[in-house]
Amino acid sequence: MKHFIALIFLMTTTILVGQKTDYNTSKGYVAEGYDVVSYLTNKYPLEGKNKLTTTFNGVKFKFSSEKNFNLFKENPKKYIPQYGGYCAYAMGKKGEKVAIDPENFEIRGGKLYLFYNSWINNTLKSWQQEGAEKLKKQADINWLRVNQ
Repeated sequence: MKHFIALIFLMTTTILVGQKTDYNTSKGYVAEGYDVVSYLTNKYPLEGKNKLTTTFNGVKFKFSSEKNFNLFKENPKKYIPQYGGYCAYAMGKKGEKVAIDPENFEIRGGKLYLFYNSWINNTLKSWQQEGAEKLKKQADINWLRVNQ
C-alpha cells in the first residue's frame, strides 16, 4: 500500500510539474541507435540507419526501414523503451540509471525493457530469476523518483 500511495503522489507531482523524461542517449541516440520499432516487430533488434532519423521529446531515434520510421511517427510512445532506455533491472533493484546492451532486451506487456550485459553480469537473467513483475513495480516507482 505504501508503494501505491507513493506512486500516485509521484505521478500527480510529475503531471503537475510537466516532467521531461531523461533518456539514455548513449552514442547520441535512444537504444544506442537501434531501431526501437524493430524490437516489437521483429524477433531481434536491428541497427538504425543514419538517413532514417527523427527527434521526439528532444532526443534522436534511428530506424532500419522507412516502414518502421513511419510506424514510430504514428505512435512514438508505443515504441519508446521503459525508464528512458536505461537498464530496467538496475532501475528496479537500486533506482539507478545504468547503461544497456541494446541487444539484451525483453518485451513485457507490449513494452520494451533494455538491460545491461557483460561477460560477468547479464541483468536480463537477474531480472527474470529475481522476479520480473516485482522488479518492474519497483522500477516504476524508482523511475518516477530519479527522473525528477
